[in-house]
Amino acid sequence: MIRKILLLCMVLPAMLAHSQTSITAINVASVGVDSADYFLQKGLLEKQNGRRLESLKNFEKAAKYDGNSKVITAELASAYLDLRRYTHARESYKKLVELGDETAINYNQLMTLSFQLKQNDDVLLYADKLKRVDPSAKVYFYVGKVNYDMDNYGEAIKFLNEAAKENPENAEVPYMIAHSYADMMNYKLAIPYFQKAIALDPTKNYWVYELGLICYAMHDDKNALKYILEAGEKGYKKDNDYLENLGIAYLNVGNLEQGVAMLVEILKRKPSDLNILNMVAEAYYYKGKYQQAIDYWDQVLTYDKTSASSLFMIGMAYQKSGQKEKGIALCDKAIEMDPGLAANKQKKQMAGL
Repeated sequence: MIRKILLLCMVLPAMLAHSQTSITAINVASVGVDSADYFLQKGLLEKQNGRRLESLKNFEKAAKYDGNSKVITAELASAYLDLRRYTHARESYKKLVELGDETAINYNQLMTLSFQLKQNDDVLLYADKLKRVDPSAKVYFYVGKVNYDMDNYGEAIKFLNEAAKENPENAEVPYMIAHSYADMMNYKLAIPYFQKAIALDPTKNYWVYELGLICYAMHDDKNALKYILEAGEKGYKKDNDYLENLGIAYLNVGNLEQGVAMLVEILKRKPSDLNILNMVAEAYYYKGKYQQAIDYWDQVLTYDKTSASSLFMIGMAYQKSGQKEKGIALCDKAIEMDPGLAANKQKKQMAGL
């Protein structure tokens, strides 16, 4: 009897302890659900009152109690997006999809967020998933742009042409097609797309400038000058590169005065630029202004006394201006410095230069 009583005394505390543990587990679970709902509701109220940061804090707290709630995750994703925390927003939308919310809206958010964060592979992945759930979704601009950024020009052109059908007013689409062709050195196909892009958005002065350079590469000197000038009129920065290209464009159409004026403007900023000095000298030489040519090649020699080619051209300029003996002597001296110029002398004599 005594033994039975002792056993009962031992069993009862154990039973009570087990019962208390179960109750505690139930209470913790209940508290978790209640707390998640509490912070969710509080976050929704803050959101309604326009307190975006406070609403986010509450949604984050709610997610700690119930990380698998679609409602909480959706609010969290929206809050991150609203506050431009794009990396966190993307992760939240990915979690929504993992929780089974595979909707067009979520795939669209993932595609555009991946695009903003330059996650190119994910852009292609979610564009494909979006197109599967919503065949009418406009994804081709993103797919085309990603392929363009990856230098995959064939795919870029294919998808960008589809993007042009989705949104004919988007000037970036023909611009990227133009650039794709230009990067493949297919300037002839690039030009009409540059022109279309500029027609859609005339404010892009650097597009106009690029078109001018494309025309220059194709030896279309008249249009090269036209577009380079137009770019400057529209506000393109007139730095040294711009002035040099403008100067060359003027020279190529035979406008010596304007061309030299542009190049001389650069020399005010870069007086020892040997390339520009040589260009000015050559421009004067081929226009028959031999003394001016000599003066600029003399400047080259001031900065580089070993420039045999400049000395040789000074000799040629003297010969063309009637001082034949002096010119021949200078040419011979230049050839002593650089024997390779002998062949150049023969070529110029045969060409009558």
